[in-house]
Amino acid sequence: NWDQIEGKWKEFTGKAQQQWGKLTDDDLQQAKGDRRELSGKIQSAYGVTKEEADRQIDDWMGRQN
Repeated sequence: NWDQIEGKWKEFTGKAQQQWGKLTDDDLQQAKGDRRELSGKIQSAYGVTKEEADRQIDDWMGRQN
């Protein structure tokens, strides 16, 4: 669940960088594991809607063990 990702955000930033290569290290550090912040960064970088960004996050989160 997202609480686990948020709590271990530093461990997940590399995986997030692989998923969303347009996001910079600064983008990921600024997100600090905040799902809404990450969604906003994805929307800005990729020009997608909030719903699409949230769907991508859900898909990515489902692949994290």
